[in-house]
Amino acid sequence: MNDDEPPLNLDALKSEHRELDERIKVMIADPESDQLEVARMKKRKLRLKDQIQQMLDSQTPDLIA
Repeated sequence: MNDDEPPLNLDALKSEHRELDERIKVMIADPESDQLEVARMKKRKLRLKDQIQQMLDSQTPDLIA
């Protein structure tokens, strides 16, 4: 998925997050993997997590206690 064009829906974000998680696990298991690429993927995964949470928060109505 291109970083310049973020996914438009929550399912796409969750799917990309899961895919990154799996790719990161595979790369970490390989001692010869590019650690810089792993770090970039982890940062992308965190950005996705933030986007997912932001979307979920925007769907939850504010309740006045």
